Amino acid sequence: MIRRIVRTALGALALGAVALHAAAAFAQEGTVKIVVGYPAGATSDALARVVGEAMAQRLKQTLIVENKTGAGGRIANEMVKAAPADGTTLLMTPVATMSIFPHSYAGQLRYDPFKDFVPVAHLSDFQIGLGVATTVPAKTLAEYVAWVKSDPQKNGFYGSAAAGSLPHFFGVMFARSAGLTLTHVPYRGTAAAMQALGGGEISALSTVVADIQSLVQGGKARLLAVAGEKRSPAFADVPTFRELGFDLVAAPWYALFAPAGTPPAVVKRLGQAAMDAVADPEVKKRLLAMGLEPTGYDAERLGRIMKADYERWGPPIRESGFKPGQ
Repeated sequence: MIRRIVRTALGALALGAVALHAAAAFAQEGTVKIVVGYPAGATSDALARVVGEAMAQRLKQTLIVENKTGAGGRIANEMVKAAPADGTTLLMTPVATMSIFPHSYAGQLRYDPFKDFVPVAHLSDFQIGLGVATTVPAKTLAEYVAWVKSDPQKNGFYGSAAAGSLPHFFGVMFARSAGLTLTHVPYRGTAAAMQALGGGEISALSTVVADIQSLVQGGKARLLAVAGEKRSPAFADVPTFRELGFDLVAAPWYALFAPAGTPPAVVKRLGQAAMDAVADPEVKKRLLAMGLEPTGYDAERLGRIMKADYERWGPPIRESGFKPGQ
């Protein structure tokens, strides 16, 4: 009898060991896909690739980045929402699709940021700024405001990489704050917007600061102001809007999310790999060079930030009167 109990117990332990081994093997195998809703070459794409490479080393898994562009990032969110909740598909997205679009696209979203996703890790803050083509005579924000007011019908156009995006909305808010009549010109993605500004097709652009960096360095654009609480590390000589007398601050970010229902242990493992990646000195150096501000916050903190931004941006978006297609 005792021998039978011992054999049964040993058998159970053996089966448990096999199951644990299988689970561990599964955790170390397979490819993890990071879906980005913006085209190759955009800051979000570059961030996903830099962090993904460092995560792969820590997870001992292959990580690939898939660009699923369209609808200002919403297509990527829909894709990840429908993906298996097993840790093999992640979404890398900015604040806009999670905390802004529920207001600016109210009733039109095919996903619920709070119900269809689970936070994984906060990767980076970034800044929004106003840039102008070098063909524009204004070299300061005050000069730009005066230039637009001198002929709004001719000079009052500004672009962004997507309609309904945070840069688009920030342009609306800046126009109201400065007493300007500005007409928004949406482009299909970052590359198209940058090409339009660099080629002089559009006179001004409300944009992610990191995206305009190459144009500024190449002498094809000027950055007049940034919307952070403090100046951008990449443009220490460019003042904030607040410094210039405009009470305008935006604190956008990039983060990783997984489909709702992903096991907490899997989320924790992926999140830790992401946080460790962002904390790596070499990764930090690369992100700073891209004009980003590395963070590496955990899932719980990301959830709080996401909710706070949702609550913060709702009232001003509604008050602005913005509607899709504006």
